[in-house]
Amino acid sequence: MSGAASDALRRALELSRELKAVADQGDAQAAMRLDAERLELLKFARQGASAPDADERLMLQEIAQLNDESLGLLEHLRRSKGRQLDMVAVGRRALIAYSSTRMHR
Repeated sequence: MSGAASDALRRALELSRELKAVADQGDAQAAMRLDAERLELLKFARQGASAPDADERLMLQEIAQLNDESLGLLEHLRRSKGRQLDMVAVGRRALIAYSSTRMHR
């Protein structure tokens, strides 16, 4: 890769680390912003790409690993929020059922 493409790849790796940290904190908005910025850097690195050397391949592997971990964290967050919403709906239905029973007494 060219020097600029390799620099873009390094910055994409830094953003991948930041993305994992914000995903771990549950900040989906920041994760989306970092992912968009990282995508542009990866596109730029790919445009200037010749065959990546060993260091660049390692960076790409780490980016892929961090991406998988970040996706897992965000998926866990999404499912957790879904369960919370389900519990709110159950509670709401129970409240409605209890309220209508109490009114008839």
